[in-house]
Amino acid sequence: MSQKTATFAAGCFWGPEARFRALDGVLDAEVGYTGGSVENPDYRSVCRGDTGHAEAVRVTYDPATISFDDLLNAFWDMHDPTQRNRQGVDVGSQYRSAIFTHDDEQLAAARRSRDELQASGRVSGPIATEIGPAETFWRAEEYHQRYLEKHGRVCSA
Repeated sequence: MSQKTATFAAGCFWGPEARFRALDGVLDAEVGYTGGSVENPDYRSVCRGDTGHAEAVRVTYDPATISFDDLLNAFWDMHDPTQRNRQGVDVGSQYRSAIFTHDDEQLAAARRSRDELQASGRVSGPIATEIGPAETFWRAEEYHQRYLEKHGRVCSA
């Protein structure tokens, strides 16, 4: 079986991690930090907003079962991509909407998907989602991994 990786930021990482995990063909999802300038960031420093990192989910998937386009569709549906540097009550650049692409195919697909969503009229304003190359992914502390599952909670957003 072949595997591919995709990385998304859609606000607080707990809900998106759980939602990606629930998709058939997703082999693993882990939360962490990416897109910033500080090496080995931790939750406290990312929350202060002084690292430049976003809370993100790195998804490992089987492309024979689920496509990158399917992951993109799930991503758009799990958050409000028109909000800049926030999702709901979570405010700051660490909660920004972003797609961190791992190759030229993902980059093209992400841009196409964004443009199609914008043209569809399904969103109420301009899409603020950043799209750019994946950088180092710093895995978040263990207590953040599968957080909602560990605490018997579900994401309602």
